[in-house]
Amino acid sequence: MKKLILLSLLVVPAILLASGGDSESSRYFEQTGRETDFLPRVVNFIIFVSLLYYLIANPIKSFFKGRREGIATKLKEIEAKLQAAKDEKRDAQARLDESSKKAEQIIVDSKNEALFLAQKISEANENELALMEKNLAEKMSLEERKSARKTINEVLSENITNDDIMIDESKVVDIISKKVA
Repeated sequence: MKKLILLSLLVVPAILLASGGDSESSRYFEQTGRETDFLPRVVNFIIFVSLLYYLIANPIKSFFKGRREGIATKLKEIEAKLQAAKDEKRDAQARLDESSKKAEQIIVDSKNEALFLAQKISEANENELALMEKNLAEKMSLEERKSARKTINEVLSENITNDDIMIDESKVVDIISKKVA
């Protein structure tokens, strides 16, 4: 529909201009005394442009002024958002640096603690090993004494009888009193 209207706007004036002839230009000369109407058309165009400027200039100026202010406002908002984003980035970077420092400190502390615990466990193991060696030595000594007593008791019980030992009552009392004392 729009194409048809545009086409008719272009074709209709061409048809009207083509239909005129020489007779019209001679009639114009008879009425006005001039061969062309260029000067009146220029005057009409200037009047038209002046009226158009008078009627449309203020709305156009206000439109562009409003647009300029809108763009300036949006630009300020964008700059504020950009600055806020830069501030947030700086804060995030500071937090990241702080976190990495804390992580490094935690690693160092954990290594120190691991060394301390390893040393403590090593000392405890050495103490326990020394205690086990001491207990082993005591058990071995006790077993040696038990074995020696057993061997002595076997030898004495096999070779010596009560008849072989002459102990009188006074000697038995002395031995018992020594044992008790």
